[in-house]
Amino acid sequence: MAATSHHLCLLLSLVIAFSLSGVQVTMAARNLLQTQPAIPSLPTLPPTALPTLPKPAALPPIPTIPKPAALPPLPATALPTLPTAPQTLPKPAALPPLPSMPTLPKVTLPPLPAIPSIPTVIPSMPTNPFAPPPSKK
Repeated sequence: MAATSHHLCLLLSLVIAFSLSGVQVTMAARNLLQTQPAIPSLPTLPPTALPTLPKPAALPPIPTIPKPAALPPLPATALPTLPTAPQTLPKPAALPPLPSMPTLPKVTLPPLPAIPSIPTVIPSMPTNPFAPPPSKK
């Protein structure tokens, strides 16, 4: 029993600590949002002249690539001829007859047990649970 009271006390103190810290954090955030610090202006820099870059020397001309000679023609190879399919298909062979099923002996099942009948009359219950049971006269 003592262990549960310690757990309950610890849990209660944690809830109170989180509640109070949440209020303090909210107030601090609101204070920071409402105060707007003055942003210092950036100092202006004096204009400076950029030095001129030297002009590059004249570039050499682009070398020309010699064109390759004409390629020799590909040799012409004759394609093999496709074999011709027969015009008529052979007749399928006659299938053997299916085997006959053996006859099974007839078996009679035992009768099922009788299912008890469900009562159709629902017993009435008192509407007031604190009322005394009805007296039998």
